[in-house]
Amino acid sequence: MAKRVNTMTVLRTERLSPHFVRVYLGGDGFDGFAPALGAAGEPDTDMYVKIAFAPAGVVYPEPFDPQELRATLPPEEQPILRTYTVRRVDDERREIAIDFVVHGDEGIAGPWAASAQPGETVTFLGPGSGYRPKADAPWHLLAADEAGLPALAAALEALPDDAVAKVFIEVAGPEDELELTAPVGAEIVWVHRGGPAGEVGDDVSGDNAPLIAAVRGAEWLAGEPHVFIHGEAQVVMHNLRGYVRKERGVKAANASISGYWRRGRTEEGFRRWKSDLRAAEEGVAQI
Repeated sequence: MAKRVNTMTVLRTERLSPHFVRVYLGGDGFDGFAPALGAAGEPDTDMYVKIAFAPAGVVYPEPFDPQELRATLPPEEQPILRTYTVRRVDDERREIAIDFVVHGDEGIAGPWAASAQPGETVTFLGPGSGYRPKADAPWHLLAADEAGLPALAAALEALPDDAVAKVFIEVAGPEDELELTAPVGAEIVWVHRGGPAGEVGDDVSGDNAPLIAAVRGAEWLAGEPHVFIHGEAQVVMHNLRGYVRKERGVKAANASISGYWRRGRTEEGFRRWKSDLRAAEEGVAQI
């Protein structure tokens, strides 16, 4: 089933920290935005949209039809899709908020967010989703880097007042520690790598990312937790997933663990990498 196409207008932007910019979108397109709902009928906290950016000099006809564009345009003129979490939906103000990680002129979406002006239009696909913290879980384990922080922050806000959670967030430094709303029983640990994720050396990234040691070194509480770990793929998929699922024995139904990006790859390259990894894992499972 094709994802819903929506176009909204930039209402305003807000600089949250040196490396985070929040963009508020609304306008007539808000009427067509249907939040992704979980099994209990409540909005999932990892709602994401795929924002469509046009290559320089390319203008797409209206209405925006991604399938038609893929079928008729050469590769260099195809829409460039970037996936971002919907940080918040405000029905009263008729707006959604999306947080962008910004590292100067690096990438496509970050520089756009840093310079976005009210009145600009944004076309996106979605939303999709797949996670909301379980209210009846004995405790919660949440971990993320900058890419996963918006969904983690939304999950904290959705936790019951009496929830117990261990939370680990890796960012460049203390200047990127954002204000979070969480239950009293949530223990939040900010982990600093010393620089933007794409700029630091191998000694504090990939298999050596400080988030790995922080999670593995944390006290493991009684009962099976509901787990949310999202971020750089090498950190999440090759390190923390095995720790949670195999060493700690957390069932798949209680573990939302996913790589949001991969160091040194564009989103297109990352999607190909994930597809290849999935195919390899399925092949091993069939042997």
